[in-house]
Amino acid sequence: MSSNDSTSKTLFVAFAVSIVAAIFVATATVMLKPVQEINKALDRKRNILAAAGMLEEGKSVEEQFAQIKTRIVDLRTGKFVEDMDPEKYNPRKAAKDPSSSSKLTPEQDLAKISRREHYSIVYVVEDNTGDIDKVILPVRGYGLWSTLYGFVALESDANTVAGLGFYEHGETPGLGGEVDNPRWKAMWPGKEVYRDGDVAVGLIKGTVDPSATNAPWQVDGLAGATLTSVGVTNLLHFWMGEDGFEPFLNNLKAGEA
Repeated sequence: MSSNDSTSKTLFVAFAVSIVAAIFVATATVMLKPVQEINKALDRKRNILAAAGMLEEGKSVEEQFAQIKTRIVDLRTGKFVEDMDPEKYNPRKAAKDPSSSSKLTPEQDLAKISRREHYSIVYVVEDNTGDIDKVILPVRGYGLWSTLYGFVALESDANTVAGLGFYEHGETPGLGGEVDNPRWKAMWPGKEVYRDGDVAVGLIKGTVDPSATNAPWQVDGLAGATLTSVGVTNLLHFWMGEDGFEPFLNNLKAGEA
Protein backbone atom coordinates (compact mmCIF):
# COMPACT_ATOMS: atom_id res chain seq x y z
CA MET A 1 0.00 0.00 0.00
CA SER A 2 1.37 3.39 -0.95
CA SER A 3 1.85 6.11 1.63
CA ASN A 4 -0.69 8.22 -0.24
CA ASP A 5 -3.35 5.49 0.13
CA SER A 6 -2.55 5.18 3.83
CA THR A 7 -2.78 8.94 4.33
CA SER A 8 -6.08 9.10 2.43
CA LYS A 9 -7.60 6.33 4.55
CA THR A 10 -6.42 8.01 7.74
CA LEU A 11 -7.96 11.30 6.67
CA PHE A 12 -11.19 9.56 5.65
CA VAL A 13 -11.48 7.79 9.01
CA ALA A 14 -10.75 11.04 10.88
CA PHE A 15 -13.36 12.87 8.79
CA ALA A 16 -15.94 10.12 9.36
CA VAL A 17 -15.32 10.14 13.11
CA SER A 18 -15.68 13.93 13.15
CA ILE A 19 -18.99 13.75 11.29
CA VAL A 20 -20.34 11.08 13.65
CA ALA A 21 -19.20 13.06 16.69
CA ALA A 22 -20.78 16.25 15.34
CA ILE A 23 -24.08 14.43 14.72
CA PHE A 24 -23.96 12.96 18.22
CA VAL A 25 -23.32 16.35 19.84
CA ALA A 26 -26.03 18.06 17.78
CA THR A 27 -28.54 15.32 18.60
CA ALA A 28 -27.68 15.44 22.29
CA THR A 29 -28.05 19.23 22.30
CA VAL A 30 -31.48 19.08 20.68
CA MET A 31 -32.65 16.30 23.00
CA LEU A 32 -31.34 17.98 26.15
CA LYS A 33 -32.63 21.48 25.36
CA PRO A 34 -36.19 20.86 26.68
CA VAL A 35 -34.73 19.46 29.90
CA GLN A 36 -32.41 22.44 30.22
CA GLU A 37 -35.29 24.86 29.70
CA ILE A 38 -37.36 23.08 32.37
CA ASN A 39 -34.46 23.20 34.83
CA LYS A 40 -33.86 26.87 34.02
CA ALA A 41 -37.50 27.72 34.67
CA LEU A 42 -37.45 25.71 37.90
CA ASP A 43 -34.32 27.52 39.09
CA ARG A 44 -35.94 30.86 38.31
CA LYS A 45 -39.00 29.93 40.38
CA ARG A 46 -36.73 28.80 43.20
CA ASN A 47 -34.98 32.18 43.17
CA ILE A 48 -38.27 34.07 43.15
CA LEU A 49 -39.48 32.09 46.16
CA ALA A 50 -36.15 32.59 47.94
CA ALA A 51 -36.20 36.37 47.35
CA ALA A 52 -39.65 36.53 48.92
CA GLY A 53 -38.56 34.41 51.88
CA MET A 54 -41.07 31.74 50.86
CA LEU A 55 -38.79 28.88 49.81
CA GLU A 56 -39.09 25.75 51.94
CA GLU A 57 -36.37 23.21 51.22
CA GLY A 58 -37.58 19.67 50.77
CA LYS A 59 -40.90 20.74 49.31
CA SER A 60 -41.84 20.87 45.64
CA VAL A 61 -40.84 24.16 44.06
CA GLU A 62 -43.76 23.93 41.64
CA GLU A 63 -46.25 23.45 44.46
CA GLN A 64 -44.80 26.37 46.40
CA PHE A 65 -44.77 28.59 43.31
CA ALA A 66 -48.47 27.88 42.73
CA GLN A 67 -49.26 30.52 45.35
CA ILE A 68 -47.57 33.19 43.21
CA LYS A 69 -49.35 34.91 40.32
CA THR A 70 -47.30 35.96 37.31
CA ARG A 71 -48.44 39.27 35.82
CA ILE A 72 -47.25 41.79 33.25
CA VAL A 73 -46.94 45.49 34.02
CA ASP A 74 -46.63 48.37 31.57
CA LEU A 75 -43.71 50.32 33.01
CA ARG A 76 -44.84 53.47 31.19
CA THR A 77 -48.20 53.59 32.97
CA GLY A 78 -47.56 51.46 36.06
CA LYS A 79 -50.67 49.39 35.30
CA PHE A 80 -51.23 45.67 34.95
CA VAL A 81 -51.67 44.43 31.37
CA GLU A 82 -54.27 41.73 30.82
CA ASP A 83 -53.90 40.99 27.10
CA MET A 84 -50.33 39.63 27.17
CA ASP A 85 -49.25 36.10 28.09
CA PRO A 86 -46.37 36.11 30.63
CA GLU A 87 -45.37 32.65 29.45
CA LYS A 88 -44.69 33.95 25.94
CA TYR A 89 -43.08 37.28 26.84
CA ASN A 90 -39.29 37.62 27.05
CA PRO A 91 -38.18 40.90 28.70
CA ARG A 92 -34.53 40.42 27.70
CA LYS A 93 -35.43 40.18 24.01
CA ALA A 94 -37.86 43.08 24.35
CA ALA A 95 -35.14 45.28 25.87
CA LYS A 96 -33.01 44.82 22.73
CA ASP A 97 -35.83 45.69 20.34
CA PRO A 98 -36.30 49.45 19.71
CA SER A 99 -40.00 48.84 19.03
CA SER A 100 -40.58 47.35 22.47
CA SER A 101 -38.13 49.33 24.61
CA SER A 102 -36.90 52.83 25.35
CA LYS A 103 -33.37 54.18 25.00
CA LEU A 104 -32.20 55.59 28.32
CA THR A 105 -30.30 58.83 28.60
CA PRO A 106 -27.01 58.81 30.58
CA GLU A 107 -28.83 60.60 33.40
CA GLN A 108 -31.57 57.97 33.49
CA ASP A 109 -29.34 54.94 33.04
CA LEU A 110 -28.13 54.46 36.61
CA ALA A 111 -28.13 50.67 36.16
CA LYS A 112 -26.14 50.84 32.89
CA ILE A 113 -28.62 48.71 30.95
CA SER A 114 -28.84 51.03 27.92
CA ARG A 115 -32.47 50.23 27.12
CA ARG A 116 -35.51 49.53 29.27
CA GLU A 117 -38.33 47.32 28.03
CA HIS A 118 -41.87 48.76 27.93
CA TYR A 119 -43.34 45.79 29.79
CA SER A 120 -42.04 43.79 32.72
CA ILE A 121 -43.06 40.55 34.36
CA VAL A 122 -43.85 40.83 38.07
CA TYR A 123 -44.83 38.22 40.63
CA VAL A 124 -47.66 38.77 43.07
CA VAL A 125 -48.53 36.95 46.30
CA GLU A 126 -52.05 37.44 47.59
CA ASP A 127 -53.40 36.83 51.09
CA ASN A 128 -56.58 34.91 51.94
CA THR A 129 -58.76 37.92 51.16
CA GLY A 130 -57.26 38.51 47.72
CA ASP A 131 -55.23 41.54 48.75
CA ILE A 132 -51.59 41.76 47.71
CA ASP A 133 -49.30 40.43 50.42
CA LYS A 134 -45.99 40.64 48.55
CA VAL A 135 -44.75 41.69 45.14
CA ILE A 136 -41.53 40.34 43.63
CA LEU A 137 -39.84 42.51 41.02
CA PRO A 138 -37.08 41.59 38.57
CA VAL A 139 -34.06 43.89 38.67
CA ARG A 140 -30.81 44.05 36.74
CA GLY A 141 -27.79 46.30 36.42
CA TYR A 142 -24.07 46.36 35.83
CA GLY A 143 -21.59 45.64 38.61
CA LEU A 144 -17.83 45.37 38.08
CA TRP A 145 -17.62 42.65 35.43
CA SER A 146 -21.15 41.76 34.55
CA THR A 147 -24.84 42.50 34.54
CA LEU A 148 -26.45 41.18 37.71
CA TYR A 149 -29.94 39.72 37.33
CA GLY A 150 -32.08 39.27 40.42
CA PHE A 151 -35.31 39.84 42.27
CA VAL A 152 -36.31 42.20 45.06
CA ALA A 153 -39.42 41.33 47.06
CA LEU A 154 -41.48 43.99 48.81
CA GLU A 155 -44.11 43.65 51.51
CA SER A 156 -47.69 44.83 51.02
CA ASP A 157 -46.73 48.44 51.82
CA ALA A 158 -44.64 48.47 48.60
CA ASN A 159 -41.75 49.87 50.62
CA THR A 160 -40.43 47.32 53.11
CA VAL A 161 -37.98 44.81 51.64
CA ALA A 162 -38.95 41.16 52.13
CA GLY A 163 -35.77 39.92 50.48
CA LEU A 164 -33.29 40.28 47.64
CA GLY A 165 -31.31 37.77 45.63
CA PHE A 166 -29.36 37.50 42.38
CA TYR A 167 -29.62 34.42 40.17
CA GLU A 168 -27.15 35.36 37.42
CA HIS A 169 -23.94 37.38 37.42
CA GLY A 170 -20.23 37.17 36.68
CA GLU A 171 -18.80 39.05 39.65
CA THR A 172 -15.54 37.99 41.32
CA PRO A 173 -15.95 35.02 43.69
CA GLY A 174 -15.22 36.05 47.28
CA LEU A 175 -15.61 39.75 46.46
CA GLY A 176 -18.52 40.97 44.33
CA GLY A 177 -19.67 37.35 44.23
CA GLU A 178 -20.61 37.76 47.89
CA VAL A 179 -24.01 38.91 46.66
CA ASP A 180 -24.70 35.16 46.85
CA ASN A 181 -23.69 34.93 50.52
CA PRO A 182 -26.72 33.97 52.65
CA ARG A 183 -25.44 36.13 55.52
CA TRP A 184 -25.40 39.21 53.30
CA LYS A 185 -28.80 38.45 51.80
CA ALA A 186 -30.19 38.04 55.33
CA MET A 187 -29.45 41.75 55.95
CA TRP A 188 -32.12 42.89 53.49
CA PRO A 189 -35.47 41.89 55.01
CA GLY A 190 -36.97 44.81 56.92
CA LYS A 191 -35.00 47.51 55.09
CA GLU A 192 -36.99 50.32 53.51
CA VAL A 193 -36.80 51.51 49.91
CA TYR A 194 -38.25 55.03 50.07
CA ARG A 195 -37.59 57.94 52.37
CA ASP A 196 -39.83 60.99 52.01
CA GLY A 197 -40.81 59.79 48.55
CA ASP A 198 -37.27 59.26 47.25
CA VAL A 199 -35.37 56.02 46.75
CA ALA A 200 -32.94 55.84 49.67
CA VAL A 201 -32.01 52.17 50.04
CA GLY A 202 -28.42 51.22 49.27
CA LEU A 203 -25.10 49.77 50.31
CA ILE A 204 -22.61 51.73 52.40
CA LYS A 205 -18.88 51.32 52.84
CA GLY A 206 -18.32 49.22 55.95
CA THR A 207 -20.90 48.06 58.45
CA VAL A 208 -24.25 49.65 59.23
CA ASP A 209 -24.65 51.15 62.70
CA PRO A 210 -28.07 49.88 63.86
CA SER A 211 -28.54 53.01 65.98
CA ALA A 212 -27.88 55.40 63.09
CA THR A 213 -30.74 57.49 61.73
CA ASN A 214 -30.18 56.13 58.23
CA ALA A 215 -29.93 52.48 59.29
CA PRO A 216 -33.39 51.46 57.93
CA TRP A 217 -32.20 52.30 54.41
CA GLN A 218 -28.64 50.98 54.64
CA VAL A 219 -27.02 47.58 54.05
CA ASP A 220 -23.41 46.56 54.64
CA GLY A 221 -21.23 47.02 51.57
CA LEU A 222 -19.43 44.06 49.98
CA ALA A 223 -15.91 43.99 51.40
CA GLY A 224 -13.31 44.60 48.70
CA ALA A 225 -15.97 45.03 46.02
CA THR A 226 -16.71 48.73 45.87
CA LEU A 227 -17.84 48.78 42.22
CA THR A 228 -20.18 45.82 42.69
CA SER A 229 -21.63 47.52 45.79
CA VAL A 230 -22.16 50.73 43.83
CA GLY A 231 -23.72 48.71 41.02
CA VAL A 232 -26.23 47.05 43.37
CA THR A 233 -27.18 50.43 44.83
CA ASN A 234 -27.54 51.98 41.38
CA LEU A 235 -29.66 49.17 39.96
CA LEU A 236 -32.01 49.40 42.94
CA HIS A 237 -32.28 53.17 42.58
CA PHE A 238 -33.10 52.74 38.90
CA TRP A 239 -35.67 49.97 39.21
CA MET A 240 -37.33 51.45 42.29
CA GLY A 241 -37.32 54.90 40.65
CA GLU A 242 -39.56 56.71 38.20
CA ASP A 243 -38.11 54.95 35.14
CA GLY A 244 -38.58 51.56 36.79
CA PHE A 245 -41.30 50.27 39.07
CA GLU A 246 -42.12 53.39 41.07
CA PRO A 247 -45.25 54.27 39.01
CA PHE A 248 -46.49 50.69 39.43
CA LEU A 249 -45.78 50.68 43.17
CA ASN A 250 -47.55 54.03 43.59
CA ASN A 251 -50.58 52.67 41.74
CA LEU A 252 -50.43 49.54 43.87
CA LYS A 253 -50.50 51.54 47.08
CA ALA A 254 -53.39 53.62 45.74
CA GLY A 255 -55.29 50.51 44.63
CA GLU A 256 -55.15 51.64 40.99
CA ALA A 257 -52.76 49.12 39.41
